[in-house]
Amino acid sequence: MVLLFVLGVILIGAAIALLGMALRPAEEAGGINRSIAVLKAMTEAPQELRGELERPFAERVLEPLRARALRLGRRLTGADSAERIRAKLNLAGNPPGWSVDRVTSGKVLFAGVGLVAGFLFSLMVSETTTTRLLVALGGLVAGFFGPNLYLYQLGYSRGQKLQRELPDAIDLMTICVESGLGFDAAVQQVARNTQGPLSEEFGRMLREMQLGMDRSEALRSLGERTNVADVRSFVSAMVQADTFGIPVAQVLRIQSSEIRVKRRQRAEEKAQQVPVKITVPLIFCILPCLFIAVMGPAVINIMNNFS
Repeated sequence: MVLLFVLGVILIGAAIALLGMALRPAEEAGGINRSIAVLKAMTEAPQELRGELERPFAERVLEPLRARALRLGRRLTGADSAERIRAKLNLAGNPPGWSVDRVTSGKVLFAGVGLVAGFLFSLMVSETTTTRLLVALGGLVAGFFGPNLYLYQLGYSRGQKLQRELPDAIDLMTICVESGLGFDAAVQQVARNTQGPLSEEFGRMLREMQLGMDRSEALRSLGERTNVADVRSFVSAMVQADTFGIPVAQVLRIQSSEIRVKRRQRAEEKAQQVPVKITVPLIFCILPCLFIAVMGPAVINIMNNFS
């Protein structure tokens, strides 16, 4: 009965409050009029004020945050960090939207995110302060060096693609040169008719030559933008051929033969590594299952006999 009485009092109070709100149309109309006046003032405000209010969230919040992170990142990293990051970006193929400043600021932002994530994860896995501190510091370090590791992985994957595409590209250039085209025209055919990072590098080399760079300098720049030994060997051979006047077709034919021999040797090396690499899954995954299937029934019979 007491509960029903309290509930009735609450309902009566709510009804009285709703009735009071309904009996104040002038104040409600005044609030609506004030809102309309504010909207009208915003729409009729000068363009400078409206532009400040209409700026997107990224420009108002994210850009200042990234600028502060960039200043802090420049203080934390060394003086030659910009050159090292630029070299990693060249090895990775200069991904769209990536720059030295963005990587530097991203390291600081990811460090903050890693610190918070590591602290929250430490609250779930441990109750000691030392462990929580170590996990949080691990998240901080992982977030700070995360962009560098990502760029390294991009550069490594791109280098593998360059190494696979180089023999076919040299064969195509050899055919073009032997059919009467010049070296520049043969490179243009490769850049036009193929796809991949090697085609992009050849296209960039041609654009640099069109801007006035010498062919030898463009070739050396191509070699500096990659860490693949075969590409650098090809660049070195072509620079020497251009310097000493050696026939390009002969050099391309020799380079094609050598690179294909190297590719065959790498394939044989990978094949020789298979028995060693398969030892670990053989011992820990295949042999236990085989022992269970072979020795399991015998063990069960022995246990039944002794029981």
